[in-house]
Amino acid sequence: MAGQSKKPQVRGQILGSGPFLFSPAGSLFGDGADVVAERVPKIAGMALRPVLVNMKALDDSAVGRFWAEALGWDVSSEGRGATAAQPVGFDWLDPVTVCVDVIAVPEPKTTTKNRVHLDLATTSAAHQAELVARLQSLGATPAHVGQGKVPWTVLADPEGNEFCVLEPREIYRDTGPIARVVVDCADPRAMARFWDEAMDWTLHEVTDDHAVWRSAKGVGPYLEFLRTGVKTVPDRVHLDLVPDLGDDKAAEVARLRALGATDLDVGQGDVPWTCLTDPEGHEFCVLARS
Repeated sequence: MAGQSKKPQVRGQILGSGPFLFSPAGSLFGDGADVVAERVPKIAGMALRPVLVNMKALDDSAVGRFWAEALGWDVSSEGRGATAAQPVGFDWLDPVTVCVDVIAVPEPKTTTKNRVHLDLATTSAAHQAELVARLQSLGATPAHVGQGKVPWTVLADPEGNEFCVLEPREIYRDTGPIARVVVDCADPRAMARFWDEAMDWTLHEVTDDHAVWRSAKGVGPYLEFLRTGVKTVPDRVHLDLVPDLGDDKAAEVARLRALGATDLDVGQGDVPWTCLTDPEGHEFCVLARS
């Protein structure tokens, strides 16, 4: 696998309606939602939490620097093939945000939209307009994914990875620059059953259209699995997770397999993390804490 990273050495390293983005009516919590439906009890002392959004790029340095500038963060590099964006002085294990890790690969992005993207938060209409203008000055371009006329702005980073700049929403006032991480899926309820047992994050809502989590500490961005079309290309953006302090990584991986996860070979070789897919084929990695 091109590049390296996968975090401990780094110490800190994109959710809209329509066929691509966001919840009905552009709202995270729609009318008539089944709040915390089908909640699966967690096994005490065993759970994972998202810590990184991992992106593939031809030029990891350029894409990593774009995201660092976009989010107002710092950039670090472990050398050729891996660039990380994180808040200045941030511990990458802190749940207050998920960091961005960009890994070099030889294949360019296809025209098919990514199944995972970031939504960025804003505090006012003026802030939204300013942020969109600043992002475009950094190399972002307008993206058209069938969103139609909506109050948020859909953009793509310099290598075409889609993301959104949301209009101001009260629910995202305290998330930091990333409002939510959105994952396209076919069956949000099935994803809720798997991921709610896999993670230690709190499930806030699950309906036929989406499932929504946030850190159990009530900080940082939200995670939303959104009903969309089926996957057609390998994942170019995926989540990386770590076990809770004191939990055994091998035991966590075994637990995930029992829940329905499948081992994934992407040419990673002998590395300290484990590559898996969930029951719908979303790729993710389980990292070691140290």
